[in-house]
Amino acid sequence: MAEAAPEQQSKEAGVDRRGFINWVVTGWLAMTASLVAGLSATGRFMFPNVLTEPPSSFKVGFPDDFAVGKVDERFKEKYRIWVVRNDTEIYALSGICTHLGCTPNWLEAENKFKCPCHGSGFYISGQNFEGPAPRPLERVKIVLADDGQILVDKGRTFKYEAGQWTDPESALKN
Repeated sequence: MAEAAPEQQSKEAGVDRRGFINWVVTGWLAMTASLVAGLSATGRFMFPNVLTEPPSSFKVGFPDDFAVGKVDERFKEKYRIWVVRNDTEIYALSGICTHLGCTPNWLEAENKFKCPCHGSGFYISGQNFEGPAPRPLERVKIVLADDGQILVDKGRTFKYEAGQWTDPESALKN
C-alpha cells in the first residue's frame, strides 16, 4: 500500500493547517479582547463619574426669599445644608448628622430634623434632643454679599458646644 501525502495524513488525523491557524487566531483575538476589557475597566476606575465637588461658597438668594419659621430644603441635595429663618436671624445648618455623618430629613409635621440612619433628632435650631447624636448640628458661615444676596460658605463651620453660635458670621440678624 502506498503512503499518503503529508497533507492527507494531517487531514486524516483531524488537524489541518487552516484549522490550526484559525484556532490560534481565535485564541489571540479572545485574549486581546479580554485585555482591552480589563484595561478599559481599570481606566474607568481611575476616572470616576464625579470629577468635581460643588463649590464650598455659593449664593442662596435674598433674605426676603426665606419665610419666617420655615426650613428651606432647596439646598439639601446639592450642598447638604438647610437655610432657616426665625424671628431674629437667618442661619444655615449643615446637613451632616453629628453621630455618623448621614443626612437627616426635615419633618415639617413634627417640626424637627430626623436622621434616618440611627434616629437622632434635632430641633429647628439644630439642637440635638434624641438619639445617639452627641452634639447639635453645625452651622455654616452665612453673610450678605455685596449684591445683597446671602452668601453661604461651607468651608467655615460653627459648633454650639464651643460657643461659636454667637459668632457674627454664624447667623444673619433680621
